[in-house]
Amino acid sequence: MPQTLIEKIAQSHALDLPARSLVRSGDFLRVRPAHVMTHDNTGAVIPKFEGIGAAGVFDARQPVFTLDHDVQNRSQANLEKYERIEAFAREQGVEFFGAGRGIGHQVMCEEGFVLPGTMVVASDSHSNLYGGLGALGTPVVRTDAAALWAVGETWYQIPPITRVHLEGSLAAGVSGKDVIITLCGRFNEDEVLNHGLEFQGPGVATLSIDERLAIANMTTEWGALAGVFACDERTLDWLDARLAVLEGEGRNRGDLDAERLAALRAEPPAADGDAIYRQTITLDLSQVRRGVSGPDHVKRMQPLALLERERIPVHKAYILSCVNGRADDLSAAARVLDGKRVAEGVELYVAAASSEVEAEVRRRGDWERLERAGAHFLPPGCGPCIGLGEGLLGEDEVGISATNRNFKGRMGARSARCYLASPAVVAQSAIAGTICGGEHDAPAEPPGTLTRHERAPADAGGVELREGFAASLTGDVLFLDADNLNTDGIYGKDWTYQDGLTPEEMASHSMENYDPQFLSIAKPGDVIVGGYNFGTGSSREQAVTCLSFFGIQCVIAASFSETYKRNAFNNGFLCIDCPELVERLRGVYGETVPTRRCDGALQVDFVGSKLTYDGESYPISRLGPAAQDLILAGGLEPLVRSKIA
Repeated sequence: MPQTLIEKIAQSHALDLPARSLVRSGDFLRVRPAHVMTHDNTGAVIPKFEGIGAAGVFDARQPVFTLDHDVQNRSQANLEKYERIEAFAREQGVEFFGAGRGIGHQVMCEEGFVLPGTMVVASDSHSNLYGGLGALGTPVVRTDAAALWAVGETWYQIPPITRVHLEGSLAAGVSGKDVIITLCGRFNEDEVLNHGLEFQGPGVATLSIDERLAIANMTTEWGALAGVFACDERTLDWLDARLAVLEGEGRNRGDLDAERLAALRAEPPAADGDAIYRQTITLDLSQVRRGVSGPDHVKRMQPLALLERERIPVHKAYILSCVNGRADDLSAAARVLDGKRVAEGVELYVAAASSEVEAEVRRRGDWERLERAGAHFLPPGCGPCIGLGEGLLGEDEVGISATNRNFKGRMGARSARCYLASPAVVAQSAIAGTICGGEHDAPAEPPGTLTRHERAPADAGGVELREGFAASLTGDVLFLDADNLNTDGIYGKDWTYQDGLTPEEMASHSMENYDPQFLSIAKPGDVIVGGYNFGTGSSREQAVTCLSFFGIQCVIAASFSETYKRNAFNNGFLCIDCPELVERLRGVYGETVPTRRCDGALQVDFVGSKLTYDGESYPISRLGPAAQDLILAGGLEPLVRSKIA
């Protein structure tokens, strides 16, 4: 069976696979990633790790700690937290990079922890960035991070995989940021939600590593779980240069060495030519123009040539972050600003993605150019991108930013408006005092096409069940016909931070914000069938546990928020994707009601990987041993405790 690159990487990090088995999209796996990065949230993972009962870190080379989010905060409480994290790293022998070294994702790449064909995870949503170097970078939640520290492994479900075929090359002045802004704006109806993306085609070779990292980084905002670029000569040359730096300075701490690099050159990881994808997106890079996202939404994209006609005033401008804080980004801005000054009334904030980047920009003379133009410098780190430290947007202010998110209130006041653009556009807007920088006519419509493919046929063989795991599940159907049913609807904010509630009390608040009638309709033993992107919103675990405590057997949905699904399995609660069943129910019941009790029972056949309702059968992903173990143990933490014991 041919495999995609993501499937191959996942297989290479999977544990206890049957001989000669090949994994595919939808499979649940036990995986041992090459590395797991945690940043300031290391402080929250430590008590989870200690609560599991682990005496020490399983493999001290696997975790990497970086301090990057709140580095401007000099309060005693934050300094003490940073000291505790550093002391824990020393005690466990874990690599530690303190405040000022830079944003964790950039540091991971610079220090040789990210290599093509490896799986690298982080307790941060922008772990997708590692795909710019050909790695499978994907986020995990804090419980996963604690499990990885304790036993070196966690679970992973291979997502649906989309091929992004790039053709042509970018016009002068157009950047990787413009590519991902264009993709987010063109395909803005969840076409790639919770997918893994593989960037292929002749256009890849025309993109620099910095451009690939920027594109991979913001596949997060596009809705994907990973964005992986094919490894090529440019990737290998970049790694070769990094190896020379690391060896020259005597700090070769990661996995990059001459032997690994030679092996990658001899056999670069790649997808099979006849690999099966869920869909293909084709983009001609030559048709991409400078664009701007916003305000308030990443997927609201406008060609800059049109937007600048509105002469939108700018109060603050930002050139920083893990998407656009690298040396070429800052140099591009410096070229625009050279010999000019930021407009009166505009504040320009600049921060390098790492101390190495800052040193390189200084060496080029571009730091001085930025300073002469009136830039305010911040330490290497996240800072205003995450709404921390100096330079946040004030009431009713407008910001133009080379960051990756512009959600309302994220970078300051909720009344502020934030737009996203490339570093060059941010610099030009800072000079003009209005959003500007278009150098081309706007296309009639954003470029790009999407072709959907038939789903791969299911394997004929049955699933082997763990002892004690039931072969089937039967329950009455509660149809919650709503897309994007969020965690606030499932379990409201009024109860989220009341830690003393009993399981019965938590169950009594299930779905009350979504449908006050839910509790009078639902019964223990029911199966919920929901719409697309079930469980979106905040990461509160109670949105899972309240349903479990109520007695809901499982949730079947057209698709899930990945964070909700991870929280579900980490709490021993079953989630099953089945868009075909959802579409069938929508066809049967024309009128939409919040909670509907459907006629007839539904049965899930775990051996045959299918579910049956009203005489029709629908395929589901194989529930392999990794998922079964989580359900049987009651979640990830109990499972890890049993492994430690």
